[in-house]
Amino acid sequence: MSHCIVQIKFNPTFAPLFLRELMCYVDLKNKMNTTSYKTISANNATVQKEWLLVDAENMVLGRMASKVAVLLRGKHKPYFTPHVDCGDNVIIINADKVLLTGQKWDQKEYIRYTGYPSGQRSLTATEVMKKHPTRIVEHAIKGMLPKNRLGRELFRNLAVYAGPDHPHGAQKPRLIDLNTIK
Repeated sequence: MSHCIVQIKFNPTFAPLFLRELMCYVDLKNKMNTTSYKTISANNATVQKEWLLVDAENMVLGRMASKVAVLLRGKHKPYFTPHVDCGDNVIIINADKVLLTGQKWDQKEYIRYTGYPSGQRSLTATEVMKKHPTRIVEHAIKGMLPKNRLGRELFRNLAVYAGPDHPHGAQKPRLIDLNTIK
């Protein structure tokens, strides 16, 4: 059985409308360079991580936490991919000098549960700051990360210290001003 390819030649001005549209589509597809339209997805080999240092002194907690969450997630980078750890490692110093607005020092409660019956415990922000000065900053940032395996992996890229000293000098962290990030 032989196959035969039939080429039909016709004048495009007299062709039916659907054939004219088909011809335009074929011409466009032949002319288009499809390699420039491919979506590039980041992976662990292509991501470039760096170490950033944030000074939390006299910064409002929520505003600082949302910008640090963007840095941890990697949304500030042009090759951001939602399912990959594209973010940077962030070091926060002076976490004990963070600010809360309004009456939040007395009214904001941190609630936890021990796992036993009637084991719900709550502490105000002032009480948490006296016991664990870094926990308020960590809690605020963790709440702004995804609630899945990726979020837990991103949270490991955060280091919070109460004072101005940190043990990450060998990584040569770059001091970053959070006011420049949108």
